[in-house]
Amino acid sequence: MANKEIYEHFHPDERPFVDRATEWVERSAERHEVRRTDFLDPRQLYILETIANRNPDVRLRMDGGYPEAERKRALIAPDYRSLEDEPAGIVVLSVSAGGTGGTATAELDHGDYLGALLGLGVKRDRIGDIHVREDGSHCLVAEEIADYLNIHLRQVHRVHVTTEILPLDALVPVVPKLEELALTVASMRLDGIASDVFRVSRSKITDPIKVGRCRVNWKTEEEPSKPLKAGDVVSFKGLGRFKVLDVEGVTKKGRIRVRIGRFV
Repeated sequence: MANKEIYEHFHPDERPFVDRATEWVERSAERHEVRRTDFLDPRQLYILETIANRNPDVRLRMDGGYPEAERKRALIAPDYRSLEDEPAGIVVLSVSAGGTGGTATAELDHGDYLGALLGLGVKRDRIGDIHVREDGSHCLVAEEIADYLNIHLRQVHRVHVTTEILPLDALVPVVPKLEELALTVASMRLDGIASDVFRVSRSKITDPIKVGRCRVNWKTEEEPSKPLKAGDVVSFKGLGRFKVLDVEGVTKKGRIRVRIGRFV
């Protein structure tokens, strides 16, 4: 179990994961175990790396299937063990329209594919990044469940699909598209910027923040007045997410010019 000193650095909601990560690291250091985790989001990866860096007897490698991956599996081992040749256990599940509906997948988005996978009873942490194209998608998944998905995934939203398991070198990554917005805001407060980005009132943004439906850099944020800065990634359940691309200075009237990228 993690001690209070470690807990102080993380949100109370993150304590269960802090405990799990601490156990992984301790078992590698003390029992010489090699562990391969499921897919972790960037915040979880940061927590695990922070804990691993406190223990000189372990080494850590993170792999999401390609260099720019957001979600990654981690390999944890005793410090004398090389992890370079240790498999990350990631494959590509290629999804395309079945039958004659070759263009039907053009209407599908990331949420459609993720929902279809989760609808098969698969946990979110078994799925990595999902790359959506007009002709289908490449979903990075844990190899342990690839055969199951390949057999059972036959529909995404209302589109009938076919699937195929491919090696990682067949992956066709898709860079996320950002819709750029130029805003002028009174301050860099989270609630103020989010209300402008999502075009809803400040009051309708405040409640989701206070009940834990907002994350800043993948960390739960419950304070509406949280100041944002360039580089921050903000996500709201049910609304989407955006990135603060740049803070471009102050207008003559004292308002702040901010450039936002909204993920589409």
